[in-house]
Amino acid sequence: MTTETLTRLSVFPLPGAILFPRLRLPLHIFEPRYRAMVSDAIARDRRIAMIQPRAAEGAGPPALFDIGCVGRIEHVEALDDGRYNIILDGQAYFRIVRELDVTTPFRQVEAEILPIPTVEDLDIATRGALEQESRHFAEVQGYAVDWDSVARLDDEALVNGIAQIAPFDAAAKQALLEAPSLSARAELIMQMLRFFGRHDGDGRVTLQ
Repeated sequence: MTTETLTRLSVFPLPGAILFPRLRLPLHIFEPRYRAMVSDAIARDRRIAMIQPRAAEGAGPPALFDIGCVGRIEHVEALDDGRYNIILDGQAYFRIVRELDVTTPFRQVEAEILPIPTVEDLDIATRGALEQESRHFAEVQGYAVDWDSVARLDDEALVNGIAQIAPFDAAAKQALLEAPSLSARAELIMQMLRFFGRHDGDGRVTLQ
C-alpha cells in the first residue's frame, strides 16, 4: 500500500476490535478519557482511529500495532450519565508514523492514510468453503446465525464481517486486518478456523 497523506488522529486502542473500510462498528463508550475523545471528535471532524494495543510490557500505556482503520462517527447517542453509544463507519486504513506528546486524556498519533484496496470478488469455491467453515464454527460454538442473510452479503462484507466479529485474539485479528487482499483474508480466516485455532475456556480462538 502506498501513502496518500499525513494526518493527526485520535486513537482508540481496543484489543480484539478492528474496523474495515466500508464496514461499521458499534461501540459503547464509558471510560472518561474516551468520552472526552468522542466529545472532541464530534466538535471537530467526527473521526476516531481504531487501533489494537500490543501486549503490555511493564508500566505505562501499551505499545500500539502499526496499522489500524479510521472511522467516522455516523450515529451518536449521548446518554444522561455522560456515556455514548456510537457507530463508526470505516473510512480508510492508516499506518502510525509516531505517537504525539499531548495533554489530552486520550492518545493521538501522526499517521499515514493508506489507499483503500480495490474491491475484488472471491472465486465460487473460496466463497463456498468460507461459508461452510463459518457455519461449522458457529455450530460448534452454539451461535445462532441467519444464514439466509449471510448468503445475500457481497464478498467484501462477508469476509470483513467475519474478521471483525470472530472471537479471535488480538494477534489473529491484526493478521486479518493486514492481509494484502480480500482473498488472502478469506484464506487466513479458514486456516484459523480449521488448523491454527484452539478453543480456550471462553471460546476464543488463539494463534499458536
